[in-house]
Amino acid sequence: MQNVEEQEIVYKERKRILFLGLPWTFTKYIITDEMITVDKGFLKVEEDDCYMYKVQDVKLTATLMQRIFRLGSVTCYTGDVTNPQLVLQNVKHSREIKNYLLKASEEARIKRRTLNTLNINAEDIEEYMDAQE
Repeated sequence: MQNVEEQEIVYKERKRILFLGLPWTFTKYIITDEMITVDKGFLKVEEDDCYMYKVQDVKLTATLMQRIFRLGSVTCYTGDVTNPQLVLQNVKHSREIKNYLLKASEEARIKRRTLNTLNINAEDIEEYMDAQE
């Protein structure tokens, strides 16, 4: 698998403070065709990756203050164990990023031939089948 440096970066954003939308934080979001990477920290650096095919749904939220400074928060609901809700907080171009993530995650699932499944309670089905007999 390629490193983030070797992949073509589609979006590279910083988490911003709400006041004037200034990028005074040490959190970077890097989005490529294959994964989302979150780099956090200054003294202690944490890097968290989530493959694009694991993104199941995406939500955009923007408070009044975020809208004033043209920011938004994008929440990715994933099948990832370490980060089931990956939040890209206070980023510019949030609507554009949300739309890209929806499209790219669907393409990644098709490319990998991954199937989304629903959790169906098998006991309910068995009770229904028994009642039909």
